[in-house]
Amino acid sequence: MEPSRFLGCLTDDFARLRAVASIDPTAAVPSCPGWSVADLTHHVGEVYLHKTLAIREGAEPEPWPPADLAAEEPLALLDRAYAGLLAEFAAHEPQDRAGSWYAPGQTVGFWIRRMAQETVIHRIDAELGVGAPVAPVPDDLAVDGIDELLKVFVEYSVAEWASAFSEILADSPGWTYTVRTDGGAWSVRTGPGLLRVTDGAADAADVTVSGPPTALLRWLWGRELAGEPSGVTVDGPPEAMAPLRRCIVTATQ
Repeated sequence: MEPSRFLGCLTDDFARLRAVASIDPTAAVPSCPGWSVADLTHHVGEVYLHKTLAIREGAEPEPWPPADLAAEEPLALLDRAYAGLLAEFAAHEPQDRAGSWYAPGQTVGFWIRRMAQETVIHRIDAELGVGAPVAPVPDDLAVDGIDELLKVFVEYSVAEWASAFSEILADSPGWTYTVRTDGGAWSVRTGPGLLRVTDGAADAADVTVSGPPTALLRWLWGRELAGEPSGVTVDGPPEAMAPLRRCIVTATQ
């Protein structure tokens, strides 16, 4: 996806998030246990501010968040932070340098993509919180989001912070997974201390996970409602699926 396309999706999903978040700030967010919609709104504002500074200063600010943000009204913070983020994006080219935890993605373009994906997931959280219909995710954004989760979050995290995953993968016999949707397929291979993602379906996978793009994106991010059909099919032994699911949760929490 082009940066302009990510920015268009960010605009649309921010507008939806902003509208839904104002419906009932006190509502609990089932996909973020312990958070209200107001907490979620405040979090997104903090994220936008953090990435604005990562671009402006060339490094992610630490420690974060500043104590004075806690008292700011959530929607006011969200609006202020979003305006600042868009201004920072407009002041740079996608290839310009920016600080990032992801070593291969030290550019403004990385954060344009990341904030589009961050926003679509959190607007789903807000919709689930207030009981609003979950708006469809455009197929191209959903496919890209699946790719980002598998490669940028899970594969990179296992390689970079191996100790957090060592117990999960220590006894892995070497499972192979195919993750497939309309417009994309990925092969995931695990073993002791190992998780690798490549494009394309695996040959003779132990587990195949498949579904429409939006459904698969929500399933991978844990943004489903309990008891509702997900539209995702998992074919394979549960004991093989368990370590991949644990790696996803660990990498994205």
